[in-house]
Amino acid sequence: MTDRKPPKKVTEKSPPKKSTVRQRVGSEQSATRALILDATERLMLESGYAAVSSRRVAKSIDVKPSLIHYYFPTTDDLFLAVFRRAVEATVEKQDGAFKSSLPLGSLWANFLDPDRTAIAMEFMALASHREAIKREIASYTQHTRQRRAKLLEATLNHEAAAKESLTPAGLNLLLLAVARTLVMEESLGITAGHEDVKSYISALIDRVQNESCA
Repeated sequence: MTDRKPPKKVTEKSPPKKSTVRQRVGSEQSATRALILDATERLMLESGYAAVSSRRVAKSIDVKPSLIHYYFPTTDDLFLAVFRRAVEATVEKQDGAFKSSLPLGSLWANFLDPDRTAIAMEFMALASHREAIKREIASYTQHTRQRRAKLLEATLNHEAAAKESLTPAGLNLLLLAVARTLVMEESLGITAGHEDVKSYISALIDRVQNESCA
């Protein structure tokens, strides 16, 4: 007769712990990521921000929605990435304007870019519904206006600007506000008074621009 070994005690395995690691997001240098951002911006320009969804973006570039979620886990992540990229492109163009021989005229032309104005308007509309977007736009606007005002300091004939009751910050906002109004109205087919305003702005720029920049 042989001794029987006692049966092994069965113990319940503990359930695996949930990972606390945040979902990995694709590389910012990825060509696929850039393609997704291009498609999202195009959709915003063509159909408005409300038309943007992971499914529609995926369909427009013939990929699965899961790929969009891999790079951008939430729609806010996607919108913020598009906004930040647009900001970088705008700052780069404006820096180029200040390096030109006619910085104020180049900045004015930059403000009149219809695509940049259209995407800015879409984000401002979106901001009223998305708190994260609202905070980002407010932070960006404050920073860039202060930055441009400092750059404008070097391009202004301050005596001439004082006669116009213009400060660098005031001129910056004046050019931006007028340009946005012109672009938005032209998109609706409204042009009454536009040439008069453009002539006035051009003459104003000639008066207040530092002679060394002319």
